[in-house]
Amino acid sequence: MARTQLTEYIQNDLDKQKGISIPVRAGLPERLLVRSVSCKNLHANADDEFTVESVGPSERIIGEYVAKFSDAIKLNIYPFDEPLTVEKLRPHGYLILNGHHRWVAAMRCGIKKVPVRIINCATESDIKTLLENSKHDKRVAIDLDEVVFRSSDYPYIEKKAFMFPLSLRFKQRVRLGIPALFYYLVKHGYDIWVYAADYYSIDDIQKFFKAYSVHVDGIITGIEKHRQNMNEKSLKMKELIANKYKLTLHIDNNSVLETNRDTESFEEHAIDSSGEDWSKNTIAIIEEIEKRAGKK
Repeated sequence: MARTQLTEYIQNDLDKQKGISIPVRAGLPERLLVRSVSCKNLHANADDEFTVESVGPSERIIGEYVAKFSDAIKLNIYPFDEPLTVEKLRPHGYLILNGHHRWVAAMRCGIKKVPVRIINCATESDIKTLLENSKHDKRVAIDLDEVVFRSSDYPYIEKKAFMFPLSLRFKQRVRLGIPALFYYLVKHGYDIWVYAADYYSIDDIQKFFKAYSVHVDGIITGIEKHRQNMNEKSLKMKELIANKYKLTLHIDNNSVLETNRDTESFEEHAIDSSGEDWSKNTIAIIEEIEKRAGKK
């Protein structure tokens, strides 16, 4: 498949899917059992830079994967290091979220099926419904990979709270005090929004936190891709979220950033500890913010 053929193939695929295919939720059995999919049942993502004419597929990246796959096939070695991340489509097939170049390289190498990881993403409708139903005007935004999740060798982690099949999908552990922090936030009228650069299935995230007896509201994953491909739809959703909440607290490892929608002001509060008292000190900062807000 030469460059011109590839461009034509992608455009034809996008045309066929437009007005017909929509993302739908895949059930747990499908997400657990479907480990590979025919290349013909995978579809290009119109919101990805891969399909943008001014950017388009990178022949250099495709060529590197072709060389890697070809060498692996010659040595009778499995060519894929990790699966492509996909989302189920109705009426058939799967939408590629991450892995377009590997998909094309596989087809060029004559590989019929590729490994996949099926996830369920939050849809625009999901986010709108959440915002409409929420009675709160305060929000906390926190990054899963950077702040919440920790490796098993991290010294300050919560006891493991989940079993199979979540144990297959999540090797991470939760930072010590995260459940207490989330409980405090919910009790004091905050919506909790969690974000991740990588793609996770929202169903798994919900079950993950439920195992720790805590609740999260908004779940936005694949942030790295969103940043790269900030289209009109994603900008609109970002604006909807921002306009919903008067107060937003962005919590990271070292600080709490307080932003006020009405005054357009922001203030950064340093967190004293990154160790076992991290959650306690974070709650203390939020308590001070609450007290200050109560005096106004």
